[in-house]
Amino acid sequence: MGERQQRDVSESVSMADIPVVRRPEALLGHLLVLDHELARLLFDDFDPSVRHILAQPFLLKAEVESKVRKHIPDYLLISEDGPVVVDVKPRHRVAKPEVAFTFDWTRRLVETRGWRYVVWSEPAPAELENLRFLAGYRRDWLFDGLLLDELRAMGLDCRTLGELDDALAGREPEEVRAGVLHLLWRGELVTDLTTPLSGHHVLKASK
Repeated sequence: MGERQQRDVSESVSMADIPVVRRPEALLGHLLVLDHELARLLFDDFDPSVRHILAQPFLLKAEVESKVRKHIPDYLLISEDGPVVVDVKPRHRVAKPEVAFTFDWTRRLVETRGWRYVVWSEPAPAELENLRFLAGYRRDWLFDGLLLDELRAMGLDCRTLGELDDALAGREPEEVRAGVLHLLWRGELVTDLTTPLSGHHVLKASK
């Protein structure tokens, strides 16, 4: 991915200055990250409002309580709603005084730029497992465009996953199922991801 220049926030850092911006799905294939950080990448890759992700984007430096403090956030997201700086930390560590202190001054510094700051911890297990499963169907080039158009034309709103296997004549059930899961990953269809995916899950067309 090449080297990234770490920047002192005392400099003028603009969005145009930030290097090596990549699509989330590319990062998934190239970054060696901890489990929590990979989980965050999955959620951001799934979020259609996130356009780009940069890992460890810059060095933040500020004088806090008469001492110079430094911190490198985990991610910078370029979203439809503007830049979002993200730190990922297991929930049991967020409350530790030294961690809470760092995140507090980081939040204040980031928000002075008009950017959002998020501290993210582990999600609900079922939701994470569902996204890990759906991520296997994320690559557009693996899917027959004609099949996807046929599925879109069917009107899948309010139908269950289980009833779609034999919904298209001349198509194998596995092919149809994979296409539906791809549309779920793309956000063209939505369903309840807080419980383990099953044939009983009802599909909704995204708005």
